[in-house]
Amino acid sequence: MAKELRKQEALEYHSKGRPGKIEVVPTKEAKTQRDLSLAYSPGVAEPCKEIAANPDDVYKYTAKGNLVAVISNGTAVLGLGNIGPAASKPVMEGKGVLFKIFADIDVFDIEVNETDPLKFVQIVKALEPTFGGINLEDIKAPECFYIEQELKAQCNIPVMHDDQHGTAIISSAALLNALEIQKKKIDRVKFVINGAGAAAMACIKLYESLGARATNFMVFDKDGILYKGRPDVEELKHKFCVDAKYREWDLTKAMKDADVFVGLSVGNVVTPLMIKSMAKHPIVFAMANPDPEITYEAAIASRKDLIMATGRSDYPNQVNNVLGFPYIFRGALDVRAMQINEEMKLAAVHALANLAKTPVPDIVHLAYNEKTITFGPDYIIPKPVDPRLLATVAPAVAKAAIDSGVARIMIKDWDAYVIELNKRLGLDNQLSRVIGAKARKDPKRVVFADAENVKILKAAVLVLEEKVGYPILLGSEDKIKKIAIANSLDLDGMPIINPKDDDMEEMRKKFGDLFFQKRQRRGVNRYEAYKAMKDRNHFGCMMVETGEADCMISGLSRNYPDTIRPAIQIIGTDEGVKKIAGMYLLFTKRGPLFLADTTVNFNPTAEELAEITFLVAKEVRQFNIVPKVAMLSYSNFGSSDSPEANLVRKAREIVKQKDKNLVCDGEIQGILAFNKEILKDNYPFTELVNGEVNTLIFPNLAAGNIAYNLLQEVGGADSIGPILLGLKKPVHVLQLGSSIRSIFNMVVIAVVDAQSKSKSDTQEEMKKSRWWKRSQKNNGTINEIIPNRV
Repeated sequence: MAKELRKQEALEYHSKGRPGKIEVVPTKEAKTQRDLSLAYSPGVAEPCKEIAANPDDVYKYTAKGNLVAVISNGTAVLGLGNIGPAASKPVMEGKGVLFKIFADIDVFDIEVNETDPLKFVQIVKALEPTFGGINLEDIKAPECFYIEQELKAQCNIPVMHDDQHGTAIISSAALLNALEIQKKKIDRVKFVINGAGAAAMACIKLYESLGARATNFMVFDKDGILYKGRPDVEELKHKFCVDAKYREWDLTKAMKDADVFVGLSVGNVVTPLMIKSMAKHPIVFAMANPDPEITYEAAIASRKDLIMATGRSDYPNQVNNVLGFPYIFRGALDVRAMQINEEMKLAAVHALANLAKTPVPDIVHLAYNEKTITFGPDYIIPKPVDPRLLATVAPAVAKAAIDSGVARIMIKDWDAYVIELNKRLGLDNQLSRVIGAKARKDPKRVVFADAENVKILKAAVLVLEEKVGYPILLGSEDKIKKIAIANSLDLDGMPIINPKDDDMEEMRKKFGDLFFQKRQRRGVNRYEAYKAMKDRNHFGCMMVETGEADCMISGLSRNYPDTIRPAIQIIGTDEGVKKIAGMYLLFTKRGPLFLADTTVNFNPTAEELAEITFLVAKEVRQFNIVPKVAMLSYSNFGSSDSPEANLVRKAREIVKQKDKNLVCDGEIQGILAFNKEILKDNYPFTELVNGEVNTLIFPNLAAGNIAYNLLQEVGGADSIGPILLGLKKPVHVLQLGSSIRSIFNMVVIAVVDAQSKSKSDTQEEMKKSRWWKRSQKNNGTINEIIPNRV
């Protein structure tokens, strides 16, 4: 059931709206007749003539310099094998997405219906005038070796087969650091390589370039060890064949006293006994996917002096190609390199290896829910979410291209180049990935108060599958199961609780007594307190308040005030907070924007507006972002003496009196908050001149609510919200018509909030909880639940 759901979700993801994952967006205005006459005939003739006179001007007048072709014939696609060019297209589009979000490189994916290597080379060579670089993808061996070699020789633009060199570059960086920690020399260590395909051979060759000796390798393919005289071994592998006397050796014999094992083969072919037989302080890179050659747990348990890496994100030291190809092509494109040579690959290796030795940014700690990630056995390679990768690897590759003579343009100001690279980096994409990664590190119990809804149930299944939380469903068990069956949803592992059921009477009484204590002098009698506990919002809030759950999601089928009211009455506000506020997080082209108050306070006073500012600033810091606040109005720094403008001005004064270090200014018009040139010319005194504004405080609810709706619908910004601020424990209210994705995003935010507000061990709390004991066959951690569900 779970596999079927994931299949359906993947298909819906690719088919909804505009099919596929990419589109072409004009970079110039094309609205008026004049625009069109410049974009096409007759104006387009002018750049054509310039390029004809000077071919290098193609980089000046077209997108060639930032355009990479991702080209495949579909003969070796992921774990799917030879599925053909059309079936490979979703993978190639996905590769294009990674190029864009990690390095701001535009991509055309091209699927070629040709398996003859000679003809394939001719086709790709003919496309050279269009592109600044070519990324070959998912082409089977041994043809891929010939194809890349020929295209590199014939083309004057960078060509790289990422399946080979991506893994080689990343694993080489990890290898250098692992050898340093284990105090071993690369020219002396003995290697066992399991797998002799394209990636494995590229790894071996790059290790050799780093100093490894060909005679120190023992290489295995599916038919056994590569030895001299073996008739089916291709010429390019002869150098790494052992003497024929070893022809009967198997992996077990080869592993004895070996220093390094590199697996690019199939899962579960290495045993703990093999690991134990290796030399002191061994290095094991088990990179088969999805199952490594030996599991991380089994390898680590077999000996304590081991350094282990895999291709998986749920264990330390992930060897992930996304650490390489976007940044390598970025550096190559930016100097118009004629090829990606050995020097450039080695530069990427050393840049990655050295980056792992430097202090890790807070945003990485946030993503992995760690306080101190430092260079050592569990951190030999940078994390994929590290924002420094682009500005570290791309310049190293660009410099190597210049130094080795394959660059056509020089970079004179490297500091300016790094600044330009960082501007390309979409912080919104980073932040979204970081928040999700942080939630997965410490999942929390999430109450869904509106579980009699198919969207909520689909989101709950996604929450469990993505390992960000443990859903608790409130509602009629019969109704919920009926919806689940009708939509093929697997709810195994999720407690279903109906507050109205007779067997909940004892819990309703316990919760009712506590509610009565809280509200007995605020118009609630004992009968009303008990009756309120039949309401799912009240019951869910009480579960959060009493520690039976960590956070709650509600509001999809109820109005906003009816959802907020129980949260305020039962959970209450944080210490020192007088009023809660509502905030939206928008992902825009400028990066993430935090907007408040968008949902709660109609016409706040200056004091309340200042408090809202502090609540939002605190939440922004939770994402490891320094808040830079613009307090908005229709007035600029006293240009109007109206009550509305004065209110915002006074609120800003209160903020600065209480916290001089918070970057906050106003009153200011929205357009000026994002226009530094006008600010510098007219208002050079404002602290908003430095850095990018990321937090907008609106003077009233109408302004904030209208603004976020317009940004979301007209501006096309993705949003998460409304996020309630100021409660002791997280309760978040869904927007009317929220999509499954929006619900999931709200859960992620709720879990991250719960992590900051609760230091209790969720697993231990679950073991004590009646809900998990009574309704869950597979009681345990998410990692224990998921395999059972699948």
